[in-house]
Amino acid sequence: MKISVIKREAKLTLKGRWGFAILLSIITFGICSIIPLLVEILFSGGFTSWSNQENPPITAQLVSLIFTIALYPILFGYYSSFLDMERSKQVEIKNLFYAFDASVYFKVIGVYVLTALYTFLWSLLFLIPGIIKSFAYSQVYFVLKDNPKLSPNNAIKESRKLMHGNKGKYFVLILSFIGWGVLGVISLFIGFLWIVPYYTATLASFYESLVKTESAKQTLS
Repeated sequence: MKISVIKREAKLTLKGRWGFAILLSIITFGICSIIPLLVEILFSGGFTSWSNQENPPITAQLVSLIFTIALYPILFGYYSSFLDMERSKQVEIKNLFYAFDASVYFKVIGVYVLTALYTFLWSLLFLIPGIIKSFAYSQVYFVLKDNPKLSPNNAIKESRKLMHGNKGKYFVLILSFIGWGVLGVISLFIGFLWIVPYYTATLASFYESLVKTESAKQTLS
């Protein structure tokens, strides 16, 4: 499971789909960032009042956080769409919103809250344990995509199982995008229109490699 192979697979996934992948990214991060910000501005008394405050009122921050969590299933749909593309499946814009079905929606919210809570609690021990645990939980949304009947906790356990012995590879994978991140900043963030889809496609390719490796181990055993 070489990083270079995983990234090459991601590029093949995006071949002929770059425009669509960029559109998915714009819609996803536009909705997930702009709506909570507008809510915060509204509950802060308007743009003028919000821009003049060092810290928005706690009520505005709380309501904005609630909207952020409520919209999180769109991000789940985003990751799921890239996994479908990795598997050569047909993907449409509406795929971003499939998690708003009640049978999936609250599980996605539960996964988001639990992983954030667990990572925070581990971080209280020191920063490094929190980072390691965040790696262990990193596959949970792909796992839930493949196994929508799993409970949030069981999805987290399955992610930990897949990442056992693979956290170092995941760390190296993330490090390999540092140069791209610097390039994105230098380009006044315009470059992130291409970098974010590439990064997400690489994460989907990494997960697919984990699944195939785990399946091969079970077959041999």
